[in-house]
Formats: sequence, structure tokens, C-alpha cells
Amino acid sequence: MHFKQPEIIYFLFLLIVPILVHLFQLRRFKKEYFTNVRFLKILSIQTRKSSKIKKWLLLVCRMLLLACIILAFAQPFFESKDSKNASNEMYIVLDNSFSMQAKGKKGELLKRAIQELLEETPENANFSLLTNTESYWNTDIKTIRSELQNLKYSASPFQLDNSIAKIKAHKSAFKKDIIIITDAVGITQNQLKNIGTDNVPYFIIPKAEQKNNVSIDSVFIRQTLDDFYELSINTTNYSDDLKPIPVALYNQNKLIAKTIINYKNKKETTNFTIPKQAFHGYVSIEDNDLAYDNKLFFSISKIKKTNIISIGVPEKNNFLSRIFTNDEFNYSSFAINSLDYNSIDKQDAIILNELDEIPQALQTTLKTFVNKGGNLIVIPSETASISNLNALLNQFGSTQFQSLDSNEKLITKINFNHPLFSGVFESKTNNFQYPKTKKSFAVSTTSPAVLNFEDQSPFLIGIQNPVSSVYIFSAPINTLNSNFQQSPLIVPVFYKMALSRQNNGINSNTIGNSNSYLVSVLLSKDEILTVKNQDEQFIPVQKMLNNKVQLFFNDYPEKAGNYTIYDSQKPIENISFNYPRTESNLDQISENILSDYKTGDSISTIFDTLQTNRTDNQIWKWFIIFALLFLALEMAIIKFVK
Repeated sequence: MHFKQPEIIYFLFLLIVPILVHLFQLRRFKKEYFTNVRFLKILSIQTRKSSKIKKWLLLVCRMLLLACIILAFAQPFFESKDSKNASNEMYIVLDNSFSMQAKGKKGELLKRAIQELLEETPENANFSLLTNTESYWNTDIKTIRSELQNLKYSASPFQLDNSIAKIKAHKSAFKKDIIIITDAVGITQNQLKNIGTDNVPYFIIPKAEQKNNVSIDSVFIRQTLDDFYELSINTTNYSDDLKPIPVALYNQNKLIAKTIINYKNKKETTNFTIPKQAFHGYVSIEDNDLAYDNKLFFSISKIKKTNIISIGVPEKNNFLSRIFTNDEFNYSSFAINSLDYNSIDKQDAIILNELDEIPQALQTTLKTFVNKGGNLIVIPSETASISNLNALLNQFGSTQFQSLDSNEKLITKINFNHPLFSGVFESKTNNFQYPKTKKSFAVSTTSPAVLNFEDQSPFLIGIQNPVSSVYIFSAPINTLNSNFQQSPLIVPVFYKMALSRQNNGINSNTIGNSNSYLVSVLLSKDEILTVKNQDEQFIPVQKMLNNKVQLFFNDYPEKAGNYTIYDSQKPIENISFNYPRTESNLDQISENILSDYKTGDSISTIFDTLQTNRTDNQIWKWFIIFALLFLALEMAIIKFVK
């Protein structure tokens, strides 16, 4: 037992007062005998004996009464089981990612969690609240009520380690209680490592009643015809019951096509055919579970001709004119001695076709060209200086040419996962007529190969950077050295290499993606581009690159949809944004990794547990009750004991 006011215990010395009073009242009386009152004498002796007993009882009652009052004022208590953490600061981490849209027994998981916080959090409790995107430090439920009621779902996935890092960075002299409210979708063991042993985490894991979610994953142009685009819509059904799902296509919010997806597998692709013109709309499905992934917004810009020049001997450039036709490309061919360097900035792609020597001035110009968003394609000459080729390649990565190999090789492997072949092949195929080369360079590189020889050495290498690409062949492809020009691969490979990242069909960006976006526009120093639609407007980070502007969106916009890029009031280009699909699979929950942590069914349960374990057992009230009982006993003795 402990005392909050132990100094008051010294007042127990006051117990000597009733003892002194008692001794004063118990003084001896002188005996007197009467001759003829024998009966009264016996009665008098009996009365004096009962009087002594009564006074001793009163003494005990008064001493106990006084002792109980003194001990009550000393405030005795028994220490709680978890008293060492009674001064802990409280932090509440609330997951408001899109998976919390799932419905539990009492409605949407996030809305129910917010309602419990509003109803069950003590009004005098001080805490800090962290969501996926916001932080409210040292607040209380009254102050934060409005923010909680208006809390929206976040496009940012729940990252527990990021929230824990923020809490740790919030320096304090006290330990921390961390209450984590999440459905545990996507939590990994690595995210839990950051919690540490100093903090006391409690998990509340609301569970979804149904996990039969269907999501639209991606859309791409499957085939480009003379007057039409054939679109392919990829969807995933995460339920065990593969019911048919209706899907609709909208352009400018106008319905243009509708069909039914009949699922035979978890993943299905649905095709639409639309006119070959600008598109600014979305595809949607009807699904009763998560709503955020039921729409996918995308845009198709007006067809712009791609500017391409090839630099090399005219005879070797002839095959390129048959690929880059006038309906889609502005193609020109130049010999190295007739090249106009001023025209390079206006190009979208440049092909160095078997140059024996690449001048230093051209190397410097090409480096600037690639950094500003242009694609570069390098086809080596078998008579070129290896040191000269490597001087150019040094500016774009670690790819280096080595010795020339005169052994004939077959080109047998296609990297179907490379972005260059996105939407090119309907299915993977290994049954085609392999092209070959008579001579090729040995190449050392850390970049992925697009095409490989039969000995796994690279034939075509792709180097990606944020705004452009550099493609490097390891062998000359003229007709004397290779039959690659007669291969079915020649057209799709060169066609896709020439297209810039923003001129390859579908425009559909992911919110939070770090990739940049290039806009072909010439701005003055004081001009800026703005991105907006009817609901939202923002100014992205932007970098001027001659006749192009590089945009960085970071975590903007907040809401998925179709937007337009404006130069002042002039619309420049349409652009679309979508939420990442990381929350679509509600089965990606591993509750086993949380087995070592304390869990609760609701916020009220955890608050009650903390209150019970950390509240000292105050017993001063019992001493007050005993004091009143002894007072009542004293009154009874005075009244009834003779």
C-alpha cells in the first residue's frame, strides 16, 4: 500500500488524546459501606463493572474513528499493474486508404472507425492523430471532430513504417502508446520492424464481411487500324464467385459502348473498337465492393506526326523510309557532312545508322537532345572505332562495346516484358523465323536487353531515363551483315523506338508515380502551365527543355479524373490520372504477423484496458466508510450499553 500524502500519517500521534481522556475518566472511587443497604451495594458494584467495559469500547471506537480519518486524508492506494506507463503519450494511427471502403458488419470500415473515435474517446484525453496524408499533433477529440467527420479516402497506400517514423521523430520525454486502426491490407513484416521495443502498439483490425472485389487494372491500344483504335481493358476479379460484370466506355461523359465481362479466369481482357480520333473519358464497371477501382480514366491525343531524322549513308537509310511513312512521321535522312545541327532540337527521335566516326560536337549535341526528351537509336558500323562509340555511350550509362566477333549468330529471344513491346504481341511466341547476323560486337552492359542472341548476349539494348530512351544495337543491320531488315520484327521495333513516351497511344497516369511528363510547348521564362478540371486545379513542378516542358506531379492531383493542361487560358493537352491499384486485393492480409502485438475489438476496449491497468486502486474511500461505521458504533454504545 502507498500514500499520496504520507506526511499526514504523523497525525496518528493524536491517538494519544482519547487515551488521556479515557484515563482521566477512569480514576478510582473511594469505597463507602452502609450498614443496612447490602442489596444496593451489590448493585453498585455491578454498575461500576459495566461502566468500565462501556468506556473501553468507546475508547477503541474513537481511536479507530480518528485513525481512519487520518489515513483517509493520507490517501492510501494500491499501485496499478502498469503504473510505469501511466504517463505515456497517446498516438492514434488511422488507415484511410481505399481498402477501408470495404463494408463490415456496421458499414464501411473507415466510417465506422471514425464514429467509434468520436463516441468513445474521452473528451479530456490528449492524443495525436496520423492518417495516410495528415498529422494532427497534441489535440483532443473536441478540436479534431470536424476534421474526422470530413476525412476522405487517400490515394496513398497505408505505410505503417512511415507513420511510425513520424511518431519517433516527434521527440518527447515520455514513452508512447500507439493505437493502430487498419484492416492490415498490405502490411508486411518489414513495416513492423520500425516500431521498436520502447513503444507500446495496440492494433484494431476491422474486418470486411465480403471481399468479392473487381478492379479495372489497365487499358491499352491493342491495334491501330486505318480509321479505328481497338482498345483492350484488363480487369481482375478477386472473388471466388466469378459472376459476369457489366463494363461501359465513356467519352466526355457520354456513353459510347457497353458490354458484359464473362469471367472464366481471375483476369480477363475486354476489347472495344472506337473511332481513330481524340478521346478523353473513362471505362467503368458496376461492382458492389470497393468503389475507387471501378473507373479508369484515360486520354488519347490527336495524332501528331513524329519528327525523325536518320544520320548515315543514304543507301543504308533506305529501309527506314518504308517504316516511317508520311501519314504518321516527318522523316528525313542526312549524311553526316550535310547535317544541320540546328534541326536536332526539333526532332523526337534520331537514328545514328552505321557512322564510321561520330564527331565530338555531335556527341555533345546528342547528350543534350536525350536529356530534353528525345529518343536516340545507335546502329554501329563494323569499321567504327570502338573508343569513339564508347565515348558516345559513356554519356548515357554503363554500356560499352568490346571486340568485334565474326561468328554468325541467331537472334532467338524476345524480352516480352520490356516497355518497347507493350501492346505489340497478343501472346508470347517463340515460333518465328530467327534473324541472324554475321558480325557483332561483344557488349558489356547493366541495362536490360530487348532482343538477345542465342548465346544470351544482347542484340538490342534499351536504356531508359525519366524523359527519353536510348536504344543500342550490338551489330550492323545492313543487308550484307544481317537479314534483320527482312524480319517481321523490324517494323514494330523501329516504330516503337521512334515514339516518345507521351506519343505512344494511351495517356493514363498514376497518382503518386514519380515519372515525369513531357509537353510539347514553347514557353517564355515567366509563363507556367496549369493542370485543372471542374473540381481541382494545381500547378505542377515544371522544367523548361527548349520547345518542351517537363512536368512533375508528385502526389497531385488528389482526385482521379480527366484533366487538361493549360497555358494561361489556352488548353494545350488532355491528361488523365488514376488511383494506384495497390488496395484492390482484400485478401492480401496476413494477421499472423500481428500475433505478437496486442489487439482489441474497438477503441473503447483499448481505452478501458489502459484505464484499468494504469489506474491506481484508491482505498481512501473505504477508510471514510470505516470512520462512519465506527462513529455509528460509538453512538450505539453510548445509547444502548448501560
